[in-house]
Amino acid sequence: MTAQLFALCFSAARPASLARFWSGFLGWELATDSRDGVALLPGDDTGFRIRCLPTREPKTVQNRMHFDLTSTSPEDQRATVARALELGARHTDVGQRPEEGHVVLADPEGNEFCVIEPGNDFLADCGFVGALACDGTREVGLFWSEALGWPLVWDQDQETAIRSPHGGPKITWGGPPLMPRTGRERLHFDLAPPAHGDLRAEVERLVALGATETGAGPGPSGRALMTDPDGNEFCVLAPK
Repeated sequence: MTAQLFALCFSAARPASLARFWSGFLGWELATDSRDGVALLPGDDTGFRIRCLPTREPKTVQNRMHFDLTSTSPEDQRATVARALELGARHTDVGQRPEEGHVVLADPEGNEFCVIEPGNDFLADCGFVGALACDGTREVGLFWSEALGWPLVWDQDQETAIRSPHGGPKITWGGPPLMPRTGRERLHFDLAPPAHGDLRAEVERLVALGATETGAGPGPSGRALMTDPDGNEFCVLAPK
C-alpha cells in the first residue's frame, strides 16, 4: 500500500478569498478544513482536494508548479479565460512566445496557471484540470511514481509524467534546465498514509525512496515535513 495524494496546498495571504476564486472557477465545493485552512473538494475525477493555507510571506518568484487547464475549442478557451478574468485572475508574462497557443494567467494571489489551446494530444483524455505541470528532474518523476503508486505515462528526453490508475490529471516534470530555487514554495503536496497505516512507517518508506525528513518527526502537529529528491517540500499527514 502506498500513500495517497490528499491535497495540493496553496500558501495564501488571504486563503478564504483564494479558495473562493478556485471554487468559482473550477466549480468545486468549498469546505471547512479541520487542519487550519480552507478546502475545495473536487467535483470531477481529479482525485485530490485543494487546500488554501495562511501565510505572511509574500509571493516573489514564479511557482515551480501550475495547473494546465484544457479547452475543447477556440471559443471554449476564450470563454475559460474570460471567466477567470471576471473572477479576479489577470494575464501574466512568464516568457511565453506570442506564437504559443496557450494563455498564461495568474490567480488573485499571483499563482500562475495556463489555459491550453484545443487539440493538445497529451491532455486529450484528461478533464478540465488536464495536468499539474512541475519544474523537476526525471529522478523526481520516478520518485513520485513510486511514492504514490502511479504509473509513468511519459518518460522521454528527461521529461516525465505520472497519472493515477483511476484517471484524472497528469502530474508532469519538465526536466532540465531547472528554475533557480529561492525561498519557500507557495505550493506543496499533502500525502495521507494508507488506510489504517502508520505515519512513521510511511515516512521511512519515503526516505528509502529518496525523500528527506526535514524536521524532528511527526511531533504534536500530526504531520511529518519532508522534501523530495529535488528539494521540494511536502507533508505526510498523520492518520485521523
